Amino acid sequence: MAHPQVRPWRGILVATALPLRDDLSVDHDRYAAHCAWLVANGCDGVVPNGSLGEYQVLTPEERARVVETAVSAVGGERVMPGVAAYGSAEARRWAEQAGEAGCASVMLLPPNAYRADDRSVLAHYTEVAEAGLPVVAYNNPIDTKVDLVPELLARLHGEGLIHAVKEFSGDVRRAYRIAELAPELDLLAGADDVLLELAAAGAKGWVAGYPNALPRASAELYRAAVAGDLTSALPLYRQLHPLLRWDSKVEFVQAIKLSMDVVGQYGGPVRPPRVPLLPEQAAVVRAATEKAVAAGLG
Repeated sequence: MAHPQVRPWRGILVATALPLRDDLSVDHDRYAAHCAWLVANGCDGVVPNGSLGEYQVLTPEERARVVETAVSAVGGERVMPGVAAYGSAEARRWAEQAGEAGCASVMLLPPNAYRADDRSVLAHYTEVAEAGLPVVAYNNPIDTKVDLVPELLARLHGEGLIHAVKEFSGDVRRAYRIAELAPELDLLAGADDVLLELAAAGAKGWVAGYPNALPRASAELYRAAVAGDLTSALPLYRQLHPLLRWDSKVEFVQAIKLSMDVVGQYGGPVRPPRVPLLPEQAAVVRAATEKAVAAGLG
């Protein structure tokens, strides 16, 4: 199976939070500045229109402009948009829009309007692959109720439909099974709080949440982890883990945006149906963020 010579999904790609104004309109100028800031602080690229980017509550016009804004800010080779949609035809259109905007790859959830079977999953990825951009699968069985198990991932890869997978199941044992069944399929850490474990298992990248607030320390952690430098990675991982674990919680968008506010990088509000953190949740996030900043982690 042929693969691109360049694999733009490798490295640390930030699933970007989307800055909203007080009236909940998208602040594209702030978003462009945020993407540039992430790259300037050691991240390799950005992933707009993921769950952290609240894509489900954007209008089509907003969603398209978010991708175009990211490309203008950091270059299309650094932008891997999420193209998830209820229908395969719509997801393909978003992949085509990404290509027209200059992106080098896209990230795709399985069908998530219902509990799709394997045949439906294969048909979905086949349709979107027809757009012509390399597809990175996104396995998030917690939210989608569709589990891209290693055997199914190997089949998708064997048929030329995907080149990598963002693994968010939290089960690090899958890394070894995926490597056995599809050794050329790139594994990307998908949940912040299992980064070190998946890096040790051979992950080639990290589609990350908390670098939105702490890019420099997160990039340092990622590079130490993939290099097998546990002397550097493990203490940093322990310091950051009280925040990293929020990436796997229901309130991950609110928590990461609050941490951005704490460090002075605008996070702002969320769109309904999401609601602000409870006071006790906000206090925990704020305290952990302030502790990280005090320790020099930025």
